[in-house]
Amino acid sequence: MNETIMDDADAWYRRAEGKAAHYFAALRIGLASKSYVPALTEDIRQWKRNPIHQSVLSLMARSARKPDSKQYDRYIQWLRYTGKLDDYLDRSVSYIYMRDLGQALHSHKTQKKIRKVVNDVKKKLSAASKQHEGDALNLANLYRWAQKEGVEDAVIWVMDKLRIVSARLPKEMDADHALRKLIKIIVGVVMHVTDEMDGAADADERSKRLDEAIRLGYSYGLTYPFIDDLLDCSLLNAEEKQQYSDMIRTSLLEGTVPEHCEWPGPNQELVQYVHAELREAFNYIKHYQKPDRLHAFYEQSYVFFQAQDVDRRKKLDNPGYTNEELYYPVILKSAASRLIVRTVLSASEDEDFDQHTFYYGIYNQLADDFADVFEDMRDGAVTPYTYYLRYRVKRPDLINPFELYWTVIAHLIREVYRGHGKTRDILLDRAINGLKRCKERIGAEKYNELMGILASGNPEFNRLVQHMVNKAEDVDFYDKLLRDRLIDVLRRNRQEKEAFRNTVESVREQINYHLPIAADPDAPPMKISLIDAANYSLEGGGKRLRPVLAWVMGVQVYGLPTSSLTPLIRSLEYMHTASLIFDDLPSQDNASVRRGKPTLHQLHDSAAAELTGLYLIQKATQEQASLTDFDPHAVLALMRYSSQKAGEMSMGQAMDLQFKGMTLTLEQLRAVSYYKTGIAFEACLVMPAILAQVGDAEMGKLKAFAYHAGIAFQIKDDLLDAEGETHTLGKPAGKDADNNISSFVAILGLDAAKREMWEHYCLAMDVLDGMERPNGFLKQLLHFMVNRDH
Repeated sequence: MNETIMDDADAWYRRAEGKAAHYFAALRIGLASKSYVPALTEDIRQWKRNPIHQSVLSLMARSARKPDSKQYDRYIQWLRYTGKLDDYLDRSVSYIYMRDLGQALHSHKTQKKIRKVVNDVKKKLSAASKQHEGDALNLANLYRWAQKEGVEDAVIWVMDKLRIVSARLPKEMDADHALRKLIKIIVGVVMHVTDEMDGAADADERSKRLDEAIRLGYSYGLTYPFIDDLLDCSLLNAEEKQQYSDMIRTSLLEGTVPEHCEWPGPNQELVQYVHAELREAFNYIKHYQKPDRLHAFYEQSYVFFQAQDVDRRKKLDNPGYTNEELYYPVILKSAASRLIVRTVLSASEDEDFDQHTFYYGIYNQLADDFADVFEDMRDGAVTPYTYYLRYRVKRPDLINPFELYWTVIAHLIREVYRGHGKTRDILLDRAINGLKRCKERIGAEKYNELMGILASGNPEFNRLVQHMVNKAEDVDFYDKLLRDRLIDVLRRNRQEKEAFRNTVESVREQINYHLPIAADPDAPPMKISLIDAANYSLEGGGKRLRPVLAWVMGVQVYGLPTSSLTPLIRSLEYMHTASLIFDDLPSQDNASVRRGKPTLHQLHDSAAAELTGLYLIQKATQEQASLTDFDPHAVLALMRYSSQKAGEMSMGQAMDLQFKGMTLTLEQLRAVSYYKTGIAFEACLVMPAILAQVGDAEMGKLKAFAYHAGIAFQIKDDLLDAEGETHTLGKPAGKDADNNISSFVAILGLDAAKREMWEHYCLAMDVLDGMERPNGFLKQLLHFMVNRDH
């Protein structure tokens, strides 16, 4: 490494440490004199006079039982019902402006922004209340926002990125919390840009800057799971962690990430993926930087990483760390984590933002470390709290981090924010809320034991604080509610995704067991040959999505007996396999590989393939006629519907062949897709519904969902054909282009095709939102359709 660069880095960190030392010295003076006690005692008395903290609630509030704040929808409804929503949102948004945007609340301009954001959030909450519980954070809503802001491409890009990151996170890392932090950073960067524009930018400029903010937010946020969390978890051994840290440090100092990453050992695949993602992210941020801000980006990034690394290297069994060694890195990393956001955005210097953010950081960090103290003790992590709890008896010189926490609060209220009343109230709200949440989480007994250690030096002040912990009302914050909800949504989505996979695999195994066609030993050789050819095609290991969907709809949604439904399941796969045999023929798509093995006409000849397809269609009809456990009129209606749809699917394939080599309109392509793909999905939904004899309204919704889901599925097929690989797809990639077949990609281009797919995804989700029966499986099916890689 160049010695000059290393000297610069040392100077960067020494300069930052000097600033931390000056701040820490001021805090120590307040701590030693205990001047924070009378100051905060008076602040708390002033804070208590605020009517929202009185223990006597309004009649309306008393009549409505307060739900747990973690119950998102019920809690928002309670706030609205009791008239507390405005104060709650104002307090929460104001805190975000202080913490994340580094702004002082006494500014009239800031107050105006806060009121606007509060009104916008209220409108969104009102709209969300009309949706089904838990749906306000779904991908359809995100994409609709993207359309409104003109940033569809960026949102599609980041959704793909987050999906892949989620899939690649190892079990040693907490995937839900890693994704939550990554999403939080993206939102935070978007907030910075939105606040900076302040409605002054025109629509094109706003879209451009929001697009950049989403990509920059992901690029910066990626450092949390792929640097911070990866180095903190147990996946890498000590030698690997050292090698990885050195690689990060070298990249920051030299301003470039090597194109390739040589990494021996069992973690090679993961580390090389992480390296590639971080390299892309680093290059994007670097490319975005203004020339006069590039140096600041390198400096701030290095200080941030170095402070984290210094802190991470500490060992809890080392009894000799000084207070300065414990607290300087905490001050630096906690401030830098937010200071760097503006550096990443290449924003101009803002002295007020820098000052506020630098002083504010340790307040947040000490609160977080307090909340995690037992987990950190279990993991052997060194924080001011764990170290104090371990060595306080042997080391009377150690600073009590809980006392320092209140000293920081007093310093912020009196010195940084000049005693501003609203700022005081919000800081105390947040502090008391943190203690209340901790007490609820760990239990009163464990909490009191902890307080007995940490607050023993100021019993009178502690009694005042604990009195407020027990009595203070309305000190909850929206960002905490969102955090809990996001974790719940991520966890629930992961569980639903796992349940979806398990259901598909379980039902798929049952279907595969029932699919093979048994041959009568006395049958003519030609029939046995046809059966063998049919079984060859059926044994191709397909996804079986259509019969699986029909099984779920029939058994789980409509409660039909599994054994009675088996003939329908067989018929659907027989018809689908027949359609694939015909599609693959040289006279049609001329495919050589299907489901990872040679197509039937390659193994035999076209005539044998055609006859096998016809045989499977007849077998499908025979199976439908075997549905003897259902109302005969329903079975006849099903067979009539099946025959009609088989004809329409043939028409779709005919249209596809007729249009080969022609440039289609989007409407023509949608029609072809519906007839070729959408109808097959529709049949899987409608046929069990016919047997269950559901009403026309529900039948109409099933058909509408199938229309949009089918088009989304076909577009994904086209995207995979254009971008995929043969070994992943199980069939040759690039087949559409080779055969001069019109596809959504050919007509619209890659980006517009993705937008079209997500539009139909949203429309399908709209239909599901209007259905009364449980539809979790259909939602997961839709997610699978647009996120699959084969």
